[in-house]
Amino acid sequence: MVMTRAWRDGTAVERDFPVERVSDLLDRHDGTFVWVDHVDPSPDELAQVEDELGVHALAVEDALEQGQRPKLDRYRDSLFLVVYDVDGLDADGDIVTHEVKAFVTQHALVTIHGSDVDLRSVERRLDANADLSDRGVPWLVWGLLDAVVDHATSAVEDIEARIDDLEDDLFEHGNPREQQIQRRSFRLRKALGVLRRQVVPTRDSVGALLHGDAETIADGIRPYFRDVEDHLVTIADSVEQLRDSVSSVLDTNLNLASNRQNTVMKKVTSWAAIIAIPTAITGFFGQNVTFPGEGHWSGLLASVSLIVATSLVLYRVFKSKDWL
Repeated sequence: MVMTRAWRDGTAVERDFPVERVSDLLDRHDGTFVWVDHVDPSPDELAQVEDELGVHALAVEDALEQGQRPKLDRYRDSLFLVVYDVDGLDADGDIVTHEVKAFVTQHALVTIHGSDVDLRSVERRLDANADLSDRGVPWLVWGLLDAVVDHATSAVEDIEARIDDLEDDLFEHGNPREQQIQRRSFRLRKALGVLRRQVVPTRDSVGALLHGDAETIADGIRPYFRDVEDHLVTIADSVEQLRDSVSSVLDTNLNLASNRQNTVMKKVTSWAAIIAIPTAITGFFGQNVTFPGEGHWSGLLASVSLIVATSLVLYRVFKSKDWL
């Protein structure tokens, strides 16, 4: 599946035309630029793009391989960009990302992705900022990067909200749920790790575009790329801060569990001490030797009185120390 759009001198002129016409459209007018969006392209389709736009063969080879790292590769007449679009957190708390690759030439942007990626948000962004269309291909690249960054920002905000909920649950009275909190914490930490590996490096790609790696970025659109870079810097800082927050939640959860265990141990020890005294008294009175009150009600009364008195004394002592 392929989508095509063409602009001439900042005005949309054609869409959904065959890829074979790309070179013809670009040859007719210097002010024409195109966007070709491929969904799961075959090697033959990418070979066609290579013929139409003169994309480097190594870039085409990378486009066919899944699991590329986020990067910006520069060739003689084109750039090869790899970014990851964030689809948010699923029901299990795992983050969902999708690989998006792009060939960038002076007059064309070719995006490549799977069927699970929806770039309609990029189209809406471009249509909403049509006044920038006279900037050409950099405008298309900005639309792609801005959409990717917005999705990543939403994911970071979602993770931050989940961490806040996790911290509230951490101190919920009478409902410790250590295992559940640990499980949620590790999932959030894993999600932040994915963002750190797949989204944060895009900051370097945008920085390379801004600082001279691509001369095609016109001065009029540089502020928009700086805005994208600022958002990526914010995302990077937030990811590091949230990783520290999750680590703090895990440490706090372990400390609380240890404190609860100490409290339980104090209570068990206190009750064991209270029970040990009656056991010792009954054991003493049960000796096979003569003692005052043996075989009389006075002996029973003395032993029961000692049991009750010592148990009450121990209970009050432990209660005053907050052990019970």
